[in-house]
Amino acid sequence: MTAPLFPHHRVAVLVPCFNEAVAIGTVVRDFQAALPGATVYVYDNNSTDDTVAVARAAGAVVRHVHRQGKGNVVRRMFADVEADVYVLVDGDATYHAPSAPGMVARLLAEELDMLVGCRESVEQAAYRRGHRFGNRLLTGCVAGIFGRVFTDILSGYRVFSRRYVKSFPALAEGFETETELTVHALELRMPIAEVLTPYLARPEGSVSKLSTWRDGWRILRTILKLAKTERPLGFFGLAGAALALLAVLLAVPLVITWLETGLVPRFPTAILATGMMIVAFLSAACGVILDTVTRGRQEMKRLAYLAIPATREPAP
Repeated sequence: MTAPLFPHHRVAVLVPCFNEAVAIGTVVRDFQAALPGATVYVYDNNSTDDTVAVARAAGAVVRHVHRQGKGNVVRRMFADVEADVYVLVDGDATYHAPSAPGMVARLLAEELDMLVGCRESVEQAAYRRGHRFGNRLLTGCVAGIFGRVFTDILSGYRVFSRRYVKSFPALAEGFETETELTVHALELRMPIAEVLTPYLARPEGSVSKLSTWRDGWRILRTILKLAKTERPLGFFGLAGAALALLAVLLAVPLVITWLETGLVPRFPTAILATGMMIVAFLSAACGVILDTVTRGRQEMKRLAYLAIPATREPAP
């Protein structure tokens, strides 16, 4: 029996899976070889093929999540599995298992909470042009709202500390979970990093479950929702500023006419401009109030995070 690669830490490999019978056996065996001593957990999400049988035959611990969606699976995995270090990877054999030991070692050595495997495609078919563009667009949106740290926020290859996993609220249901994972780390200003990892093409017969347009739209909605909840002052302040600007543009001709003639000939426009300005002030006030609420909620999340001991290398 091969000695554990990290004997002082429990390492868990978490594989969310849906209809990946073609690839899952390779994923399990590759990560068992790359991380001796680690336990590979395959969480099946209502597969209709032989995913469960193949994963179990390869030596994985197989569990089931009946609520459909990758985010639902991640929520269950993070709640159920007890470990010191968690490696999250998709079950489609596109991620490079030999990179895992270095990623885990770096997480421990630098006392990080999350290390993201930034995809570097070695095959043109592995990372489609539409997915590249969508990833850049969504990564840019997150960078503009929460700050630029990552270049690949949609990567499904990540290594986490126990402190991260057990403090993550996991509210997403589908593929937008990667965005939520990224924003959680940015909001709590955790020690995080990114490393380049090879990205491979799917095995022949394996089909992607990601819809470029449908899931891209869901991810964008998630970013906007997180901007509203985590940056309410900026979100509602921007909306208020836009309304105020429109109100001023509508009111300027009316004011000029009033100064010249003493009359307000377009009364409905005056009412509209006044109403828009009132709504603008209300939006700004909502932003100020919600910003105070959000700050208190972030403090509670931070305290929950700090209540969990950090994952460290043992003292020499």
